[in-house]
Amino acid sequence: MQFVDEVVIRVKAGDGGNGCVSFRREKYIEFGGPNGGDGGDGGDVYLVAERNLNTLIDFRHQRYYEAQRGENGAGNNMTGKRGDDQEISVPVGTVAYDAETGEMIGDLIEPGQRLLVAKGGWHGLGNLRYKSSVNRAPRQSKPGTVGELRVLRMELKLLADVGLLGLPNAGKSTLISAVSSARPKVADYPFTTLYPNLGVVSVGVTQSFVMADIPGLIEGAAEGAGLGIQFLRHLSRTSLLLHVVDVAPMAEENEPVRAVRTIEGELEQYSEELSNYPRWLVLNKIDLLPPEERIARCQEIVDALGWTGRVFQISAATSAGTQDLCFHIMQYLDEHADHSN
Repeated sequence: MQFVDEVVIRVKAGDGGNGCVSFRREKYIEFGGPNGGDGGDGGDVYLVAERNLNTLIDFRHQRYYEAQRGENGAGNNMTGKRGDDQEISVPVGTVAYDAETGEMIGDLIEPGQRLLVAKGGWHGLGNLRYKSSVNRAPRQSKPGTVGELRVLRMELKLLADVGLLGLPNAGKSTLISAVSSARPKVADYPFTTLYPNLGVVSVGVTQSFVMADIPGLIEGAAEGAGLGIQFLRHLSRTSLLLHVVDVAPMAEENEPVRAVRTIEGELEQYSEELSNYPRWLVLNKIDLLPPEERIARCQEIVDALGWTGRVFQISAATSAGTQDLCFHIMQYLDEHADHSN
C-alpha cells in the first residue's frame, strides 16, 4: 500500500431546512391560524479516528465530502428532519488544519475520537413562530442558514515511542527488522526506505514499545534534497530518538562524525524543538570492524563528537547488542511515563 501522510480535502456541512408558511383550514374549526413548522438543522461533518487505518491514501481518490441538508418544515406544525452527519474515517494520529487560515482545528490521537470540522446550518423558522396578538396571520418565514464550507489540510503523524534517525544505509531498517516483526525493504543501496515503517518491540512477556523508521536524511534535506524532511513530522510524537550511525562506511562522505553533524544540522533547520529531543547515539555495524579495533574506534567517534549522552554499540545484522538496547529503551520509557504522570 502506498503511504500518504498529507492531503487537502473540501468538506461541506448540510444547509438548514427552510421554515414553512401554512395556515389551518379545517371545516369544523371556526378560527384558522398559522401552523407552518420549522425546518431541520443541517448535518455536521466529523473526522473520526480509526485504529485500522494507517495512511491517508483514500483521500487521493475522493476529495469532497458533504453532510445531508435539513428537510424543510411543513404544515400542521411539522418540523423538518435534521440532516444526517457526515463521518469521515481517518487514521489515529491525524492532525486537521484549516487550509485557508493555517489554524489547527484538532488532533486525533485516540481510537474513536471525533472532531467537528464543519457545522451544519441552523433550521429556518415557520410562520407559527411569528404569530402575535397584533399579527394573527403572519405570512413570513425564515430560511435555513448555509452549512459551513471548509478546506482542510490533514497531516498524519505516526504514533511511536521511539524514532530512528540516520543517513541512508545507516542500518535503521535492519535494526527495526531485528527487534520487531516489521519487515521493511533492506538492500545495499541508499533510499530503500521510501516511507515510514512501524514495528512493535516486545521486551519480556508484558512490556513493549513502538519504534518508527523514517527514510534516511542527507545533507540539504531541509532544502528538499533526497526525500527532503517531509517525514520528520512523524518523529514529533516520539519520546526518544535513536541516532543510528554506520561505524564502518564504505564512502568517505559518510564518515561517522560527519554523518552525525549532518543530521544535527538538518534537525535544527527543521525544528528547534525536535533538535532538543532526547537522543541516543547507536553505533551500528560493529561486526564489520576487527574485534581488537571496535572499542577504540567507537570511543574515537564519541570523543570527536564530544557526545555526553547515552551510547550503544550494536550490530543490527547479527543482533549483537540489540537486546540490551531495547531493555534500556523500555526502562527509559517507563521512567519517562512515571515522571509525566
